[in-house]
Amino acid sequence: MRSRIWGLVVASNLLAAASAADAVEFGLFGTREFRAASLAALPQWRGVLERVEAERPRWRECALDPARCPGRGAAAWRALLKSLDGAPLIEQLHAVNRFANQYRYKPDEQNWGKSDHWATPLEFLARSGDCEDYAIFKYLSLRELGVPADRLRLVVLKDTLRDLAHAVLAVRDDETIWILDNVTNAVLRHDRLGHYVPYYSVNEEARWAHVGSNSTLTARIDPRLLLGGRTSAP
Repeated sequence: MRSRIWGLVVASNLLAAASAADAVEFGLFGTREFRAASLAALPQWRGVLERVEAERPRWRECALDPARCPGRGAAAWRALLKSLDGAPLIEQLHAVNRFANQYRYKPDEQNWGKSDHWATPLEFLARSGDCEDYAIFKYLSLRELGVPADRLRLVVLKDTLRDLAHAVLAVRDDETIWILDNVTNAVLRHDRLGHYVPYYSVNEEARWAHVGSNSTLTARIDPRLLLGGRTSAP
């Protein structure tokens, strides 16, 4: 996740330029949100979405015939989604979170031999991943269940308790925003997680900068993250 931090600086600066008219009060983790439609500053996200489109036919084959799934994990995933079809959203959130979290955390250096790789669902099921890979897998699982993109966001943030960068999935329903996190099987309201400070959030449609109550971008990077401090953990 270390190399990603430089991307966060660029993304934060670009997002900060979004119009104040796009600001939303009392958004994710209590911040004001500034929306920008372009995903150009986030090549890893755009890249994984492109690879997902190439992978979708294999999902469909697996859903139709478990014998054609690329592995037992993929077969179990499609069976889970089938069992959750039409279930209440909160039930889907708990089940998807638990399913993904059973996979053991693996840093990208160990898993892929490079500092940063954003995994597709089939890659995650075959090799597991790190924090953003769990969040991507949960995001796409819920999209497969029919949850609209505008209710979902991948959130890259700072965990101030552990002093490191982290990623989670945020899901908005009619009452609150729920957080799906690989460090816990509990699905918690965002307002209960005051130690999470978002760098940025993104879905298929847009990206957001986040500004705290002191009117300073919460995405400001801790210099220790840029100087080789530990930035990646479950």
